[in-house]
Amino acid sequence: MRRTARLLTGTALAVAAAGLGTAPAYGGDTTRLELYPSSVVPGRQVTVNSAACGDGGTAAGDAGAVGAGAFPLGPTEGAASGRFRVPPSAQPGTYEIVATCAKSGRRVTGDLVVTLTAPREQVYPRGSVKTGVGGALGPDPVQTAAGVAALAVAAAGGTWLLHRRARGDGI
Repeated sequence: MRRTARLLTGTALAVAAAGLGTAPAYGGDTTRLELYPSSVVPGRQVTVNSAACGDGGTAAGDAGAVGAGAFPLGPTEGAASGRFRVPPSAQPGTYEIVATCAKSGRRVTGDLVVTLTAPREQVYPRGSVKTGVGGALGPDPVQTAAGVAALAVAAAGGTWLLHRRARGDGI
């Protein structure tokens, strides 16, 4: 019994010690720049976030690889954030965007993909489908009324037949 207790205690202490060296769950990825959107067409704006500079930290961004030049990253909640515009003359490809934290001098990078076609957005259907069958508010109210009347007659006839069968009169 003691051996099992020691084994469990040792395992729990090892797991707790391993957990102390990990990054907090709320901190985000502090090794890379987060780019939104990560794939963009020339002329569009890109938002850059980095948790590497700490809470309230600032950084100097460099998007010179894509031709946008330097941009500032200001303090936001838990990260440094900034924006730059991809120039209309940018060629398709993958570009490295760099930010250097003001206090620590830490350098973080992220990849930006420039494409000539914009990513497709979800398109939802709208309107009616031409199936040949009218709807409840279809184009011909006379046909709609005739259909409702036919359904009512069928329901009444079915009910009458079931009632006769239940009484034992037969069909």
